[in-house]
Amino acid sequence: MYNAAELKALIEKHALKFGQFQLASGKIGSYYLDCRQVTLHPQGANLIGAGLLELMAGSLPEAVGGMAIGADPITGAVITLAGQKNIPIHGFIVRKEAKGHGMGRQVEGPVAAGMRAIIVEDVVTSGGSALQAVEAATAFGLKIDTIMAVVDRLEGGRETIEARGLKLHTLFTVRDFGINP
Repeated sequence: MYNAAELKALIEKHALKFGQFQLASGKIGSYYLDCRQVTLHPQGANLIGAGLLELMAGSLPEAVGGMAIGADPITGAVITLAGQKNIPIHGFIVRKEAKGHGMGRQVEGPVAAGMRAIIVEDVVTSGGSALQAVEAATAFGLKIDTIMAVVDRLEGGRETIEARGLKLHTLFTVRDFGINP
């Protein structure tokens, strides 16, 4: 069961750091959300999986996945909880680039062209990482219309994502943690 207050407390305790940090977007931030401290935490993974499944409830996808490595534990949490509830959601991983051997795929997992999928992400800043995952998944043949994330930093990612005709749903924004960007 999803408990937003419990997940928020875990993020505040384990993931939210203050100081000077270079972000993946290249910007310098006064805080950093190291969400792997929560996505790889036993209670955190369960809460994130439950929260995202709750967000998906009105329109369940056939698959979820995102850019390796950040999205991997989120994907695992969602599909594990879905499996326990007999909800047929498959997971997939988007590599930064296609493998140079084997099948040479950039998208890995039990998914096929034509499936409706949602991209998952830990933190949205500029939206760049999630949109890279969308491009690769779309090129593979998946149908993507939604990105879901744990936290939106409110630094333009939503606008960039929506400008591409996609929806963004998040469990939190930084305002939920008292940060006003």
